[in-house]
Amino acid sequence: MNFQYYLPVNLIFGRGQISQVGIQTAKYGRKALIVTGRNSTKKSGLLDKTAALLKAAGVEAVIFDEVAQNPLTDTAYRGAAIAAENGCDVVVGLGGGSMMDAAKAIAFLSENSGDISDYIFGRNVSDRALPIVLVPTTCGTGSEGNGFAVLTNPETHDKKSLRCSAIVAKASIIDPELMTTMPKSVLASVGFDALCHNMEAYLSLIGQPMTDMMALEGIRLSGSYLKRVYDDSADLEAWESITWASTLGGMTINTAGVTAPHGLEHPASGLRDIVHGRGLAALTPVIIEESIKGAPEKFAVISRLLGGRDENDCALKVRELLAALDLTTTLGAQGIREEDVDWMAENCLKVSAAGIANHPVQFGLEDLKRIYRKAL
Repeated sequence: MNFQYYLPVNLIFGRGQISQVGIQTAKYGRKALIVTGRNSTKKSGLLDKTAALLKAAGVEAVIFDEVAQNPLTDTAYRGAAIAAENGCDVVVGLGGGSMMDAAKAIAFLSENSGDISDYIFGRNVSDRALPIVLVPTTCGTGSEGNGFAVLTNPETHDKKSLRCSAIVAKASIIDPELMTTMPKSVLASVGFDALCHNMEAYLSLIGQPMTDMMALEGIRLSGSYLKRVYDDSADLEAWESITWASTLGGMTINTAGVTAPHGLEHPASGLRDIVHGRGLAALTPVIIEESIKGAPEKFAVISRLLGGRDENDCALKVRELLAALDLTTTLGAQGIREEDVDWMAENCLKVSAAGIANHPVQFGLEDLKRIYRKAL
C-alpha cells in the first residue's frame, strides 16, 4: 500500500463562520479583489456583508462581478487586469463554483504572463499566484478544497482545468448557512455535481486509501441528505451534511481526479454553455450502465450507499435520486444536437484524456459517440 496525499488547504467549516472572512483575508493582504457573480451575492446581502467584514479587519475591497456560469478565460484576463490596476494583493472568491474557479484563475494570472491555455494544457508551468480566500455559496464544485480552476476558452470551446498547487486557497470559509438562499433547481444541480465528484473519485484508477475514505463518506452524505434538504430547506443538519459532502468531493478529486462523467460533460457545456450539473444528470446513468463490468464491486458499494442492493441497480438508484430532485433530463433537452456528437467526442479525448484514462472501462472514440447519442 504505497501512496502520497498532499493538500495544504485551511478549511474553516461551520454555521456562522462567514464572520472569519476579514480576519483570514487580513493575514494575506491589505487590498482584496472580491470575485463574484452579477446577482446572487448582491441580492442576499452577502457581498455587502463581506466588504464590511473586510473593512473592519483593515482590508480594502475592489469588486469584480462579471463572472457567469462556465467561466471564460477572457473573464479571468479582465479580472487580473483590474486586480493589477488597483494594486490588489489578495483575491477573495465569493459565490458558487464558477466564481471560485474564476477567482483562482485571476489570482494565477496576476502573477503569471502569457496564454493561460498554455498552463492549462501543460505547455507552461508555474507555482505562483496571489493568495486566495474562498467563500462558497453553493454545495457542488468543492472548489474550496482543491487546486483546480475549470475554464472555457470561448474561441476553441475547450473546457478544461487549470491545475496548480498555488491556487489552493489559503483559507476556505465554508458556512452551510450561506447555502440556504439557493433556488431548489440550483441545489439539485450542484448537489448532484458533488455526488458525481465523490463517485468518480472512488471509481478512479488513480484513487488511493485517503481518497476512497473521503469519497465514500461524500457518497453516503449525499445519498442520505440531498433529497432531505431538497424537500426541506429549513433542515440545517441536512445543509451541513451536503455542504461537507461537496467539500469532500472537491478534496478527493484533487488527488484521484474525475472519470468519464465529467470527461464527457465538459465538451457539452464548453460547446453549448449548458448547466454543468444538468449535463452530468443526462450522462451519468448512461455511463454507469456502460461501466459496471469494469468495477462491479465498487458500483455495488455505491448502489448500497444510495439505497440499492448491488451493482445491477446502481444506475436505477441514480435515476431515482435524479427524479426525486426534478433533475431527470437528456442532453437533447439541454440544447445538445446530433450534429454536435462528433465534435464533442473528439474534444473529449483532447480536454479530458486524463479523466477518460482514469475510468474503470476504457472508452474509445466510437464508444464516446455511442454514449453521447444514448444520452440525447
